[in-house]
Amino acid sequence: MRKEQLPAAPAPAAQADIRASDKDRDRIADVLREALAEGRLTTEEHSERIDLVYRAKTVGELEPLVRDLPAAGRPQRDPAPESGATAMPPHSATTTAAENLIAVFGGASRRGRWRVGRRTTAFAAFGGVEIDLTEAVFQQQEVVINATAVFGGIEIRVPENVSLRGTGTGIFGGFDVKTYEAPDPDAPVVVVTGYALFGGVEAKPKKGKRLRDLRDRVRKEMEG
Repeated sequence: MRKEQLPAAPAPAAQADIRASDKDRDRIADVLREALAEGRLTTEEHSERIDLVYRAKTVGELEPLVRDLPAAGRPQRDPAPESGATAMPPHSATTTAAENLIAVFGGASRRGRWRVGRRTTAFAAFGGVEIDLTEAVFQQQEVVINATAVFGGIEIRVPENVSLRGTGTGIFGGFDVKTYEAPDPDAPVVVVTGYALFGGVEAKPKKGKRLRDLRDRVRKEMEG
């Protein structure tokens, strides 16, 4: 009898073919930001590369963007959980994918009734981005918006009864976040990070706009 031949196990995916994560993209964007601040890249080169960063689908597409820079931020795979361990999502985890809003010589906006993911990235180069959270549905307590404006502007509006925090830099531009702590400890927290180069980032509450039934709304979204 002929011995049945078992099919060969599929070869593991090459590192370059692994799908890039939001963490990978943000790491490369940070390297490019430092290179721009140090004068290693022109604003035009930085704009072109940032656009490619947020369009990249694999690690292999990200690596060439920093290959000529003294970068320590190469994309890395997240470590696998230990055998037998159950991976638990963080308190602010959500199944909603991160969102990217890119405006290059144009405009981009997100407003109305929409589900806010844990992380939103906004990039404006010679254009403008508008993010309006006043009618949005918050699915977790903390939302991070990474805003980068290069010869452009980013405007962020939040409801009056959510907390707003900011940590960013203005380089020949303005990074203006009107920080506010909501009285309700269960209120969502919007954190705005990033930088503005010859441009502006502005985040502040919108007068007269408030999340209704805040406590029940946040609790239901987090339990669901």
